[in-house]
Order: sequence, then structure tokens, then C-alpha cells
Amino acid sequence: MTTCVVVKKGKQIAIAADSLVTFGDTRLSSAYEENNKIFQVGESYITLAGTAAHFPVMRKLLTEMGEECKLNTRDEVFDTYSRVHAILKEKYFLNTKEEEDDPYESSQITSLVANPHGIFGVYSYREVFSFDRFWGIGSGRNFALGAMFVAYEQELDARSIAEIGVRAGVEFDKSSGAPFQVVSFDMA
Repeated sequence: MTTCVVVKKGKQIAIAADSLVTFGDTRLSSAYEENNKIFQVGESYITLAGTAAHFPVMRKLLTEMGEECKLNTRDEVFDTYSRVHAILKEKYFLNTKEEEDDPYESSQITSLVANPHGIFGVYSYREVFSFDRFWGIGSGRNFALGAMFVAYEQELDARSIAEIGVRAGVEFDKSSGAPFQVVSFDMA
């Protein structure tokens, strides 16, 4: 699947992701295709975990939303991803079913958002979390979270901690692979 992380420390924010794409047991490394899993929409950087089909759809959808794509607060992220869900169903034929007793329709997306205003996680029922330190998604997240937990108290900046998290995911998760992409910037 993937390893994607966000980190906020001091006045710096970072987002990072590996580059491996998998199809069942088949691996598509960056040697065969440039697999950038972080894309920019306005001043926000976004990464996703889940099916590879999400990337072109979400990149196009969020970009085409223009001024309606607001991602600076937890509420704005929720509102934007709620609008995204409706568009995914109507225009892209999203299959919203996961389990029989689901409380809500699923967007089938797990996403991280980083911008000068904060770091956010969005889950399939449009649950939005605003993180104070760091977080990770994807199949390598547990390795990344453990590594970032240890690194966070050290004299390291957000970018270095994000790199450590993704490196741990790439090292130990069979569905994550190098190279990785890191974007860092100052908070507002």
C-alpha cells in the first residue's frame, strides 16, 4: 500500500511519502513509473493511501474545485471532503459500500493534508483529525509512527522526522518503497 506521514514541530511542517505502487503481489517501482504520491492544491500538500485510482481523481477534483477547496482548518477540511464525496459518487462512480452495518457511506479514501495552517488526517467516513505533532497512514504507518515517536524528542526539525518516518516504513513494510518525496515549509 504505502507509507505517508505529516509532522509539525517548532515553526515547520513536513509531509512525506514513499513511491511504491502495488497491485496485489505486483510491485511498480519508480524505475518503471514516476510515482509521486504528494500533490499540491493551492498552499496545501495532499497524499493518499488506498487504491492508485484515487490519485488522478483526487488531484483533478480538488484542483478543479478552485476557491471552494478550503483546507486551512479542521472544519474546512471536513466541508471540502464532504463536497468531494458527493462529486466522487456523482461524477466518478465511487463505490461507497465497505461493510453491511456502516454508519455512513465511505469515501474509500484515507488522506493527509499539510499546509501552513496545520496537519490533518481524513478517513473514509470523512472523519477529520488535526494533529499537534505527527501522524502516518498506509500499510507502513506503524513503523513510521514508532520511528517518529522516538525521533520527535530529539533535536530534529519536522523534515528530518518525516524522513525518518518514511525511511522506517520503506525499510520494514513490504508494500512501501524508495525513493521517497518530502515537502517542508514554515507555518503561518
